[in-house]
Amino acid sequence: MKKPNPTVVVVDDSASVHAFFERCLSHYEVDYHAFASTADSVAYLCDHRPDVVFLDIIMPDKDGLTFLQELRRMPLQAETPVIMITSKDYAQDRMVAKNLGAVDFVVKPMRTQTIRELIVKYTQAREKSASRTANG
Repeated sequence: MKKPNPTVVVVDDSASVHAFFERCLSHYEVDYHAFASTADSVAYLCDHRPDVVFLDIIMPDKDGLTFLQELRRMPLQAETPVIMITSKDYAQDRMVAKNLGAVDFVVKPMRTQTIRELIVKYTQAREKSASRTANG
């Protein structure tokens, strides 16, 4: 039986970021979901467990750090790897993101190779964890 494709979610208000991720992921077998706001993503994230979420910090409806706190209270998102993406590289934001459970932090402009490496890293870690749970 073929294992399902990894699921990547991007929550960012920038259409150019969505296009960047589409280009990054176009040669990979992944299920990609992009949302322009935290509000748009809530229904999906309440019902699905993606392998990794890329979350922008600065957005018009709700900042990503506040939304990260809310994600961690959702049963399906308590352990989901969340990678913060931002155009502002502030040490304070990095520290807060880490304390809230973000696994990584990427500064815009992002590099294709960096994004691909992060996706591989966190989807493989999730597969190994699931395998240990199934075999344990």
